[in-house]
Amino acid sequence: MSREAGGAAASSASAPERQRQQEEDANQGVPAGRTPLERTADAAEELYRLRDTFFPRNPAEKAAALRARADDALAVLDSLPPEERKTPQRRAVYEFLRGKILDVFPDYHKEAEDHLSKAVKLNPSLVDAWLCLGNCIWKKGDLASAMNCFSLALSKGADKKILCHLSMLERSMAQGSEDQAQLVEESIKHAKEAVMLDIRDGNSWYNLGNAYLTSFFVGGSWDHMKLHHSVKAYQNAEKDETMKSNPDLYYNCATADKYLENYERALRGFEAASLKDPGLGADTEVQKIMSLLDKLDSAMMGQLRSKRSASSVSSLSEVNIKSSHKRATIGILSEGLNNAVAVLGKVVLFIRHDNVAPMYYLTCDLDQSYFILSVYGLRNEAHIAHSLIWLATVHSSTCLLSACFHS
Repeated sequence: MSREAGGAAASSASAPERQRQQEEDANQGVPAGRTPLERTADAAEELYRLRDTFFPRNPAEKAAALRARADDALAVLDSLPPEERKTPQRRAVYEFLRGKILDVFPDYHKEAEDHLSKAVKLNPSLVDAWLCLGNCIWKKGDLASAMNCFSLALSKGADKKILCHLSMLERSMAQGSEDQAQLVEESIKHAKEAVMLDIRDGNSWYNLGNAYLTSFFVGGSWDHMKLHHSVKAYQNAEKDETMKSNPDLYYNCATADKYLENYERALRGFEAASLKDPGLGADTEVQKIMSLLDKLDSAMMGQLRSKRSASSVSSLSEVNIKSSHKRATIGILSEGLNNAVAVLGKVVLFIRHDNVAPMYYLTCDLDQSYFILSVYGLRNEAHIAHSLIWLATVHSSTCLLSACFHS
């Protein structure tokens, strides 16, 4: 449609005007010899690429750059003579491009919605217009109408971009919803479908990683398998060169690594995110991890120098565990899941830190061995009472400081 709509428009302009426009397009990275609608489509793509890759320290600088680039794109679009936008097909493309350009900003713009609404009325088969309209309506908080737009777009045929946006919207709808878990599962389902349409598309993998990470938090922040799935998806996303400019990819992957207690990888990820977008706050996360590790190290070293270990655990031998699980100590656990094993320990210190989860306890077992206990979620198999802890079916993994146990 774009090629047909702009064919006569290029010939109607004077030679000096065409030369001037080509020079301006060259300065903006837009290929020469294109019709007004085609040049506008190229300019719109460059505009959104700027939005997704330009992260100056001062947000006002980005806003100004977007405004200037949007004005340039609209000027190209307005060079299309009125007589060349009379047919419904051409008018639909014109309205779509104008709405898409106006919607590049983070806030909702009614003018953008108006143009995009006209586009889908003129041509209900214009999938990209439905997609942009859904995003625009989403910004004003009308999630149900946004969902309707994405569903209508998807009805025209399977599309990875639509599936990704549908997946993101479902995660947004899950917030505070009674059907939270179900909506997040739907989000994972649509994210997987997007990946299956193009397994090399980094954005689809990135979206799947976000869906699994959300599922981890929605499920009570204890199912580490969701975190492993998330990290794997992020790693696949990073294989796509176009995703390496996305600071959120590195930030979110680092978040998953942090909850997996892969602190070295988490630090690298947050540092990379901070370099790509200084305003993201990733440097604060680096400081939090360093502070946490210092606290854990100080707690361990302080107790190892203490002479009070015997008195600290004297009461443990008197505890009667009403369970068929075998009683064990830290020293005999193997890496990974230890089935039918119960570890009894005394809480020596609760270690306060900046995040809500996990909770960290300095704990001592029957062999007077100290270790850090990371608690992500307590279920029936874990009991804490009167400063005593016993865990059934223990998972052991090595972290930077000591063996950590996740209930």
